[in-house]
Amino acid sequence: METDINRIKVVLVEKKKTNKWLCEQLNVNPSTVSKWCTNSSQPDIETLIRISKLLEVDMEDLLNKHYVESVRI
Repeated sequence: METDINRIKVVLVEKKKTNKWLCEQLNVNPSTVSKWCTNSSQPDIETLIRISKLLEVDMEDLLNKHYVESVRI
């Protein structure tokens, strides 16, 4: 199974933003953002929505499409 669930790190680079910027915007610990960027943990749905608004992208752009397609219902 695909382990890269989110694309936060990639989108941050595309938007020329840093992990530090994101943690300041969300008022979370830098280690939390680092874990999201390495897919060691995942943000909750509300946080994903906030991240998508901050980065001005659709929430779907933050999700790895290969992972989403691999999830069985």
